[in-house]
Amino acid sequence: MHQIAPMSEDQAAIKAAVEKTLAPFNDEYWAKTDETGDWPEEFCDAMAAGGWLGIAFPEEYGGAGLGLKEAALMMQTVTRTGAGYSGASAIHLNIFGPKPLEKFGNAEQKQENLPKIISGQEKMCFAVTEPNSGLDTSSLETKAERTNTGYTINGRKIWTTGAQRADKILIIARTTPKDQCAKPYMGLSLFYTDLDRGKIEANPIPKMGRKAVECNTLFIDGLEVPKEHLIGEEGAGFKYLIQGLNPERVLFAVESIGLGFAALERAAQYAKDRVVFGRPIGQNQGIQHPLARAWAELSAAELLAYKAAGLYDEGLDCGAEANAAKYLGTEAGFRACETAVLTHGGMGYAKEYHVERMMREAMLARIAPVSREMILNFIAERVLGLPKSY
Repeated sequence: MHQIAPMSEDQAAIKAAVEKTLAPFNDEYWAKTDETGDWPEEFCDAMAAGGWLGIAFPEEYGGAGLGLKEAALMMQTVTRTGAGYSGASAIHLNIFGPKPLEKFGNAEQKQENLPKIISGQEKMCFAVTEPNSGLDTSSLETKAERTNTGYTINGRKIWTTGAQRADKILIIARTTPKDQCAKPYMGLSLFYTDLDRGKIEANPIPKMGRKAVECNTLFIDGLEVPKEHLIGEEGAGFKYLIQGLNPERVLFAVESIGLGFAALERAAQYAKDRVVFGRPIGQNQGIQHPLARAWAELSAAELLAYKAAGLYDEGLDCGAEANAAKYLGTEAGFRACETAVLTHGGMGYAKEYHVERMMREAMLARIAPVSREMILNFIAERVLGLPKSY
């Protein structure tokens, strides 16, 4: 139905190789993980064995040394095969989550940790969001207090993915009180340290979809962190975090787009096969037009997402494009999944055809990691020059 474009010969080879890796993981595999909530270990192991977890990291640490375009192509291919966010979210954090460590960690930190993350030997989670702050990162309340040997961290985090199985945690905490900082986002520090389960209680959050990849509320009580586990400079953690925001926006965009195309393909096939009143339902414009509209919206969002990825890889500003791509891609992905469910009629509500799972998962990216409204705020302020509204 659809060829991701434009692609170089090397990028086409990446897509084909990822598809080959994913071939054993069919709809039934993902339906089972959705039903049981079991982490897709076999899928993660296969992606690690193929070297895909390090696609955007330097070769000296075991990565492939490729760019955001290639990482986006890989992640879109994952969701496009039907894995959806059950597959993408299981490895998403590996793709750009450790970037603050790579960009701002010292040589010893990088050499010690990055090869283990890339090989899949070391599993990490990323703890940023808190119950009382939401998207207002400057209002984080988790504190890291200095000790003779480092820091002691106390506080809460929420929506931390993969904490049930993580060995390490990348965590941001306040080291200087907000009222003592020149600007509210200063005084936050970033740490990469051991996830000590004697000091961190991780409780899964029951949620709407993507059951296999859990999110957690963390209760952190007296976590001792050696000073060697501070990433970069104390108080500069927020600056380090925002370096990874644009790539993350692009990845969420293409993951949603891939999921939308996956649902659309299933809906088109059903519309050809399903006969009602003596004719296939796909012969009716009432079925055709919503599917065609979904394809057009997905394709337009896809072009913007890869434009943003290209700008990022060239070292150019891509904030507007990355944010807009995330907005358009996640909206188009959800609408395509919803259209797929409606095309199936009553059977769209049944698990048998898999599109209901895809629609549930597509909702996630409309909310996280940044809301539609905050993206529109960004574009209004940074692109159109309008005054800040919040």
